[in-house]
Amino acid sequence: MKIADNTVVTLDYQVADPSGHVVDPGKEPLVYLHGGHGDLFAKLEDALAGKTVGDAVKVNLLPEDAFGLYDKELILSESRAGFPDELEVGMQFELTNPEDDQETLYRVAEFDADQVVLDGNHPLAGLALVFTCTVTGLRPATAQEIKRKRVLGP
Repeated sequence: MKIADNTVVTLDYQVADPSGHVVDPGKEPLVYLHGGHGDLFAKLEDALAGKTVGDAVKVNLLPEDAFGLYDKELILSESRAGFPDELEVGMQFELTNPEDDQETLYRVAEFDADQVVLDGNHPLAGLALVFTCTVTGLRPATAQEIKRKRVLGP
């Protein structure tokens, strides 16, 4: 079987920066539904098309191919009073933008007694990445997975 649309693909993977520093060791296999459903970076999904179990792929991703460019507009400074007493760097909060009613996940970047600095960028935004993977499993997607455009089980 080869990877094609509506194939459930299992990958063992690792993500590093261009210097080789591992940013995601891929402790758990990555399972996705092939076919452009947004579960995987498009450039990586394109490189996997036609591969079979045991095939290895290495793809260099520019920031715009991965988690996007770093956007300074996604840095907010908010009053400390609106946050829980137990606050830690790295905690996440979902905030709604009143202009477009869109929700964005923000991480606490830093804080002091008066202010909390929130960052809405993905932690890997702005970074070029090297995605290395091996195809470890393939199966046809079920009718329900195809309908829902996502993997529902093993």
